[in-house]
Amino acid sequence: MSKRKARTIRWSANAMRDLDQIAAYIARDNPQAARKWIAKLRKTAESAARTPLAARIVPEIQRDDVREVFLGSYRIVYGVRDDHIFVFTVFGGGKQLSEDAVPRG
Repeated sequence: MSKRKARTIRWSANAMRDLDQIAAYIARDNPQAARKWIAKLRKTAESAARTPLAARIVPEIQRDDVREVFLGSYRIVYGVRDDHIFVFTVFGGGKQLSEDAVPRG
């Protein structure tokens, strides 16, 4: 049985800003923990790229091509494309998904 090739990952400017903000917040107390947490978030996105449709549909959006995976309380919201996933946003805690985070289908 051959392993399915993972799709590539493309990060939106918004998602990259999200990672920077998450890292900066954690780094105020522990820079090493911030680096490790961002690496875990990236690894979670890499796992999603291997089986992108296995993740749950984002309940606020209800589109088959927009999925999310979790790491702790953090949500990684992405779109499924033919050869890649496109990460729209990464956020955590009690924050709500902003209406403009995901382009309309």
